[in-house]
Amino acid sequence: MKLEEAIQQQKFRNQREKLIVNLLYTASWIKTESGKVLKQHGLSIPLFNVLRILKGQNSSPVSVLEIQQRMLDQQSNASRLVDRLVNKGLAQRVICKEDRRKMDVSITNQGLKLLNDVMPQIDEEHGYLVGLSEEEQKEANELLDKMRTKKEGEINV
Repeated sequence: MKLEEAIQQQKFRNQREKLIVNLLYTASWIKTESGKVLKQHGLSIPLFNVLRILKGQNSSPVSVLEIQQRMLDQQSNASRLVDRLVNKGLAQRVICKEDRRKMDVSITNQGLKLLNDVMPQIDEEHGYLVGLSEEEQKEANELLDKMRTKKEGEINV
């Protein structure tokens, strides 16, 4: 569906404004559709994000601060999310051996099993949502990376 139809707005000030609105709308749409799959497994998108970060550590524990820095939504409360995962038995916290003031977090076998169960459904949902060829996906990724890359001292107007 075209953006204009989806949000019932026919005109934009310029292509940049339309692009920003389109990106925001599309991100929200993907979150909503992905959230439907995750909800079936008792997960939210932020909880899923933390589990993926923990899985990516390959059994190496990580601090809550590191999790926060790597989250897709920097506004999420990583400490609260970790607490929820610990309460569900999907993650564990242990005192850091090098710094007893710090807590290390790692994924449990139950958390790994849940991710392994969820990922095929997420992959299927994302395949449906994206609807682009492999080459188009690569190009879109390159363009999005380019959007976030600013040359030092240069202001995009």
